[in-house]
Parts: sequence; structure tokens; C-alpha cells
Amino acid sequence: MLLTILVGSVLLLLCLILVFKINALFALIITSIAAGFLQGMSGTAVVKSIEDGIGSTLGQLALILAMGAVLGKLLANGGAAQQITTYMVRFFGVKNLQWAMVITGLLVGIPLFYNVGFVVLVPFVFMICASTGLSVLYVAIPLLTALSVTHGYLPPHPGATAIAVLYKADIGKTMMYGGLICVPAIVIGGPLFSRTLKQIKPDPPKGLFNLKFYPENELPGFGVSLITSLLPVFLIGLATVTQVVLEKGSAMGSFIAFIGHPVIALLISTFFAIYTMGIRRGQKMKDLMDQAEEALKSITMLLFIIGAAGAFKQVLVDGGIGDYISKLALALPFSPLLLVWFIAAAIRVALGSATVAGLTTAGIAIPIMQSTHVSPELMVLATGAGSLMFSHLNDPGFWMFKEYFGLSIRDTIRSWSLMETIVSVVGLIGVLILNMFI
Repeated sequence: MLLTILVGSVLLLLCLILVFKINALFALIITSIAAGFLQGMSGTAVVKSIEDGIGSTLGQLALILAMGAVLGKLLANGGAAQQITTYMVRFFGVKNLQWAMVITGLLVGIPLFYNVGFVVLVPFVFMICASTGLSVLYVAIPLLTALSVTHGYLPPHPGATAIAVLYKADIGKTMMYGGLICVPAIVIGGPLFSRTLKQIKPDPPKGLFNLKFYPENELPGFGVSLITSLLPVFLIGLATVTQVVLEKGSAMGSFIAFIGHPVIALLISTFFAIYTMGIRRGQKMKDLMDQAEEALKSITMLLFIIGAAGAFKQVLVDGGIGDYISKLALALPFSPLLLVWFIAAAIRVALGSATVAGLTTAGIAIPIMQSTHVSPELMVLATGAGSLMFSHLNDPGFWMFKEYFGLSIRDTIRSWSLMETIVSVVGLIGVLILNMFI
């Protein structure tokens, strides 16, 4: 019955958006209410789940998205994005820009939360495409594939690290094995798959990426452009490293952890960009704040849709669908690696959140670990791969990709959802191959 409710909820959501042309925000809320009642929840419980889902989702994302949008606007308007992309085009050549995006996604994705990396780097994608004439998704998918894989597979990313701790896996070995697995996953899901998407034409929100081109002699220096754009990466990465190096609870460690928090790191980087991309170049503070307001207005609907997607996810969690699927999966006669991948994939498809899927699976699979001799490091990677499986309508990341790139649901599934499926399946295959030698 719960599986029927899940399938019916997704079909209802699709019907409201595609047939009745209802805005995704209202469609998600209506579907959340319907799913809650069908699961036997009371009216009060349904409303509370919706409030909790919106609050928890936006509580984590609202300031990150806001600061990221403003930072991206300042980098684009100040010429930093144009300067960096100009160097990238010259160094790699237009033919190799996909690989430049992969390298960027890997370097940025390891220390950064996926959503932070997304909002910081997406403006560069539009700048590159505007200057080279390349298809947007041809450039974007390799970048986002690398970001997604590091989010799911590789410590020291918080999600993968938490799973490794639960499995008592060696972090160093997990990173080494994950590095081997992520290469084919990124290559197939990124540069190769993106070449099939050239016919899809994104239409980003008006005002989000108003690209202004400067004469080369008016551009900021490459060094200051790179420092300004990578400052949040440096601050968050520094905090990650010092957690291991410095004594826990030390004054220096606490300070670095504070400035390395994604929200604070983006806040610091935004004000640094206000100086380097604005005041230093002779702009007035009022004009810079007008740019910030314009950037914030452009993501208003995006924030509400992501919050509503969080509400849908929470109703499914509170109604018991996640627990039901987990118990169902445990009864299947699979090898431990295939089993945890299947559990994580099923929870991901049901609930939408890769982090929830990964951590829930780890909690379920700990008893399995105690009765098998399978590598805990491979269990981490199999769980992480499963947690990326087929992102769709109940995943806030799906809506972020859809709204930022201005795609239809069909094109979002054709691009984003299939890319996530590819990296999930290729990751599983890599784990099973490594298991033959470890």
C-alpha cells in the first residue's frame, strides 16, 4: 500500500504540473497533503510535517543560496567570471573545456557542500557558454557530475565521512578506493553523457545571469579574480583540514570552524567580492547593494520550490514509507554490497535526499557488517553510490537544477536524473569490480 501511495503521489505531482499547469510550489504542497492523508496521518501531523520539511530544508539552504547568488552576481558583474573563463579557454582550449569543468568540480566538490558548489560555479558555466557558443548542458553536466560524485562517494565530504564513521571504515582507504571508482563514473556521466544533450536549450531566470562583457583592459586581474571566486572553497577546506590536525575544542580550531562554516564562508567571500569586484573598481556601495537585491529577487521562487520539495520529502519520511522500504530491502537475498546499494537507492528514490538515504542505509546495514567480511570501505562507496540514484521530483536538488537552468520537467529528467542514475550504477559496478581484488 505504501509503495502504491508513493507511486500515486509522484503521478499526482506530474499531473498537476504537466496537465493542469499548476506552479511547482503549489503542486508540491497539494501533493504533500494528499500523500500525508493517504498514509493515514492526521491533518495536524500533515501540516507539521510540511512545516518541518520546509523549515529544515530552507534552514540549511536559504542563506547559502542567497549568499551564493549575490557572490555569483558580483563575480559576473565585476568581470571576475569573464577573466577566469578567458584564461580557461586559452589554457585548455574550447575542445577540452569539459575536462576543465571536471577538474574544477572535483577540486571544489571535495570540501564544499554540493549546494554551495552549485551556486558558486553555475555562473561560470553561463559565462563560458556565452563566450564560446557551446551548449550550456554540454559544459554544465561534467561540472555537476563531479560535484555530485564527490558529494556521494568521497570523504572528507561530510555525508561520506559520516557514513564511513558509522561503518568504522578507514577514511584514507575510502578516499583511495573512491578515487578509483569516481573516475569512470564522472567520465561516463559527465563529458560522454553530456554530448547527447546538445538539443536541450536552458532558459535561466531573468536577472539571475545578466552577462556583461568587458574589454580585456577593463577586466580585474586573474589573481584577484581567482582568489575572490575560490575564497569560500579555501575557507571551508581549511576548516575540514583543521578538524583533523588541531585539537578538538581549541580556540584556533573553533575559530577556523566558524569561518569555515558554509554560511559564514560565503558571507565573508561576498563582502570580499564587494571590495575587490566593486569598491576597488570605483563602484558605489548603493550600486553594489542594488546588484545584491537583484540577485536575491531572482531566486525567490527557487527558494520556495526547494522548500516545498523538502516538505514533500518530510511527509514521506514521517508517514513511514522510508522505514517500509528499508525493511523490504533487508529481506532480499543480495550480497552486502549490492544490498546496501539497493537500500540506499530505494530510499533515495522514495525520499529524495541523498544524505538521508546514505545515513539511513548505514544505520540499517551496521548489523550486516558484523556478520560479513566485506570491506567497510567498499560498503561506504556502495552506500554513497546508491544514495545518488535517480534524483527526481521529491529531491530539492532536482528543482534547483530545473529552476536555475530553466528546464521543463521532461528535460530535467532527461539530463539531471539520468546523469545521477549513470554515476550511481557505474559506482556500483566499480565497487563490485574492486571487491574481486580486495
